[in-house]
Amino acid sequence: MENINLKIAGMHCASCALNIEKSIKKQPGVKNANVNYANNQAKVEFDIQKISRNDLVEVISQAGDYKVIDEGDQYTESDMTKKSYYQFVWSLIFTLPLFASMFYMPAIDSAQWIMAALAFVVVFIIGWQFHKGMLSQLKQFRSNMDTLISIGTLSAFFYSLYAMFVEQHVYFETAATIITLILLGKYFETKSKGRASTAIKKLLSLGVKQATVLIDNKEQKTDIKNIKINDVVLVKPGEKIPLDGEIIEGETSIDESMLTGESIPIDKKVGSPVYGATINNQGAIKIKVTKIGQGTVLAQIIKLVEDAQASKAPIQKLADKVSGIFVPIVIIISVLTFVIWFWLIGSSFEISLLNAVAVIVIACPCALGLATPTAIMVGSGKGASNGILIKDSQSLEIAHKIDAVVFDKTGTLTKGQPSITDIKSDNMSSSQLMILTCSLEVSSEHSLANAFVKYAKDNKLDLKKASQVEAIKGKGIKGLVDNQEIYLGNTELLKNLQTTAYADYQKVFQDYASQGKTPIYFIKDNQVMGVIAVADVIREQSKQAVADLQQGTEVYMLTGDHKLTAQAIAKDLGIKNIMAEVLPDQKVAKIIELQEQGKIVAFVGDGINDAPALTKADIGIAIGGGTDIAMESGNIVLMNSDPSKVISAINLSKKTFSTIKQNLFFAFIYNIIAIPLAAIGLLNPMIAAAAMSFSSVSVVTNSLRIKRGKL
Repeated sequence: MENINLKIAGMHCASCALNIEKSIKKQPGVKNANVNYANNQAKVEFDIQKISRNDLVEVISQAGDYKVIDEGDQYTESDMTKKSYYQFVWSLIFTLPLFASMFYMPAIDSAQWIMAALAFVVVFIIGWQFHKGMLSQLKQFRSNMDTLISIGTLSAFFYSLYAMFVEQHVYFETAATIITLILLGKYFETKSKGRASTAIKKLLSLGVKQATVLIDNKEQKTDIKNIKINDVVLVKPGEKIPLDGEIIEGETSIDESMLTGESIPIDKKVGSPVYGATINNQGAIKIKVTKIGQGTVLAQIIKLVEDAQASKAPIQKLADKVSGIFVPIVIIISVLTFVIWFWLIGSSFEISLLNAVAVIVIACPCALGLATPTAIMVGSGKGASNGILIKDSQSLEIAHKIDAVVFDKTGTLTKGQPSITDIKSDNMSSSQLMILTCSLEVSSEHSLANAFVKYAKDNKLDLKKASQVEAIKGKGIKGLVDNQEIYLGNTELLKNLQTTAYADYQKVFQDYASQGKTPIYFIKDNQVMGVIAVADVIREQSKQAVADLQQGTEVYMLTGDHKLTAQAIAKDLGIKNIMAEVLPDQKVAKIIELQEQGKIVAFVGDGINDAPALTKADIGIAIGGGTDIAMESGNIVLMNSDPSKVISAINLSKKTFSTIKQNLFFAFIYNIIAIPLAAIGLLNPMIAAAAMSFSSVSVVTNSLRIKRGKL
């Protein structure tokens, strides 16, 4: 199955989107389709063996007056905003004389003919898009927003032509003003929609167009598209890093705020990974390019945000159902309004028609269509700017319901990098002891060797050569350092060597173990001469994140550690619910247990061995740290390793879903109140047109409030 996003021009309301969606879904080979009115996109999942992209483009164009915009086409939101603005301005120029005639009519015989001509320009030339749209829908036996506008304005115009000949009051100004006010509303709506979709534009603008490539140690400016993997790029202080890569020369600090949402620069040295569009703050560095094009982190962020904005939240289904039958119902209500006023109440044809027209132009399916997607667009954009990538709108809707958060310990609550935390020796100095132990561990494949290697580097130890290094399975390691036989290991190793530790060392060993650390005996000359503790260090933000989450959510820690170790770490973090000694393949079962208790579960993992649990949870939150951005398992990806971002993601969901409910309330209540008011004659068609135009704008403006909120 293939997935594509198609940009569509010509949609005027939610009914347009729904009609296109229905047409696409009817095609053989199409598994699913979501058409989003707010960002003018269609997201289609299809079998390329049965239907091609060109076939889908043809289907969309045949569904009405719509056009698929290719990537190479010069089509932007600003172009649409400008076009909407100029349409409104020209319409206003021709409408103002008509509007003035309501208060002062020149005493000339041709006055009404001049009014008719001005109205003709507005209704049939400037407003032709609405009539063209109606005719396109009529061919498909469908209706949309264009249908309502076209029927309303044509009714007012042709009645006025009839009234000219029978010397009745004309309503040319009504027809023209309806078009003008709707075009004004469309301008504001387009402008607001553009503001709502700024996330993608900002991300696209972050990219670099050119870079300095080193060819035979000579600098050469090259377009990004011409750079290949393994090319070496020079990045000077203050410049943006062009593509993902690895530093091969130089040291610097890099501003990765566009990636992680954190403003504190990250120190980088030879071997450190770097990412395109981040900013080199200090020294000049040489980078070997490792990813280009769609493989870069920035490209994948853009794709995730686009996919989230193109997807459709479950709550949108309600609005879609209403939109699907909205226009036909409004037309029926309009006809009934005319019939009741003209035949039952006995009002004039003129009054009856005006009330019927008011019903048509007051109705607004646009607000219904914009209610959910605009909030999703702004919410996902807000998340992206804070290092929170939401992969689909359904996740954004579900996240606010979470009542249980399960953290995989290693790599999420802890750094996932064992470190030396304690050194105890009464027989030699700590530095002497660590020179010997680190010399031995550097040459070993011991599971905790990295902790000793890191300690040696951080403390710049002058290591000695080790020989005859050998692992003692399940017990420790041994070897010769400086011609001294050294052992490192656990209590089983002591038994194996038939030696015992002094009571003081035994107590230290047990104390370290009870604190959730891994204690290691240092043995030389067949005597215990020290104890070293290794532990996976808790992240600085973990305690506060857990405390904040526990104010309204149950927090669980899941780990493969021994129960005593897990309890010690959980106590330090303030977590009461512990799932210890859980093997990787048992994680899913633990998630299911909580779900069977009726809980909505979020699982937070590092995305490496946690994929099944991330997928099984109601919401999988993958802590990517900038390296696992392409993970398919998580519903939400956190670009840095700060567990407090989990709270931000939940808060973003709550704010977005609250906005969606407000928008839907405004959209429904507007139509529920406005249509009856128009039907009973309390709204002039011009006032109705103004109210209809600004109802959509109010929904988009409400969605934009998400941008200003704090997470």
